[in-house]
Amino acid sequence: MYDDCIKSTGDYYLLCDTEGPWGIVLESLAILGIVVTIMLLLAFLFLMRKVQDCSQWNVLPTQFLFLLSVLGLFGLAFAFIIQLNQQTAPVRYFLFGVLFALCFSCLLAHASNLVKLVRGRVSFSWTTILCIAIGCSLLQIIIAIEYVTLMMTRGMMFMHLTPCQLNMDFVVLLVYVLFLMALTFFVSKATFCGPCENWKQHGRLIFVTVFFSIVIWVVWISMLLRGNPQLQRQPQWDDPVICIALVTNAWVFLLLYIIPELCILYRSCKQDCPLQDNACSVPVYQRSFRMENQELSRARDSDGAEEDVALTSYGTPIQLQTADPTQECFLSRAKLSPQQDAGV
Repeated sequence: MYDDCIKSTGDYYLLCDTEGPWGIVLESLAILGIVVTIMLLLAFLFLMRKVQDCSQWNVLPTQFLFLLSVLGLFGLAFAFIIQLNQQTAPVRYFLFGVLFALCFSCLLAHASNLVKLVRGRVSFSWTTILCIAIGCSLLQIIIAIEYVTLMMTRGMMFMHLTPCQLNMDFVVLLVYVLFLMALTFFVSKATFCGPCENWKQHGRLIFVTVFFSIVIWVVWISMLLRGNPQLQRQPQWDDPVICIALVTNAWVFLLLYIIPELCILYRSCKQDCPLQDNACSVPVYQRSFRMENQELSRARDSDGAEEDVALTSYGTPIQLQTADPTQECFLSRAKLSPQQDAGV
């Protein structure tokens, strides 16, 4: 009698169907993912107040946007557990591509910034990194809006399409997301080349995350377009395949990227200065430039001029700057040069 009541709810019976428990398992994993993601969001908000290194802080707003997108992915899983209807179809076709585009765009923006940092250059500003992430996902947003609008104006045309045609439309709608995924994979490989070893660990996390994401996407697209028809499980297995891939990829984002990044951020907040073996080696021309600046600093000290403060950022070359009390961001690892220490 209980099962009859469940099935009488129509499109929603998979949320608590005891005969096909895949819906119950996936919604449990999705709810757990939502709780974990909210906790990670709070942890990021807490640590953002403690980070004083600009090179580290600049990427945090983009990672916060990434976490919001992952939170949306876990919530989207319920649209695939509920059967395809006039309410879930626009949500599926719009949010699936948009949320994944935001995730991979955030990873791409972070990887692009790391390409500069591993070579000893100055980091992008946080607004630039965030604009890269949002800008790269705009095309997918436009594509999804046009498709959903066309679907609605034609009176929910998906109701008259075969499952094979629906699956083909769904995959074609995600071509730009596949492009973002491939681009992020190759840009993350570029972070392996450079003298600054301490930034390369971030690049490795992005590389591994995108690699496993590619594997997941190849499997679920192959099953959706070829596997299910050959096994004669279409359309029964279509929604489970997409939903499993969705929840699995969201957990990959958390376990392989966000949680390790949070651990690195927590350790860096507890350390007052970087370890010597992790310090970025300064190229020869920059070392000679630093020596000339130190000689100039000694000359100024002997003349009683104002002192220069040597600032070094996490993983960036040392540059001499004039002390300015109105400067917006002082790095936590700023130290006086040995000659200036002696003068004080």
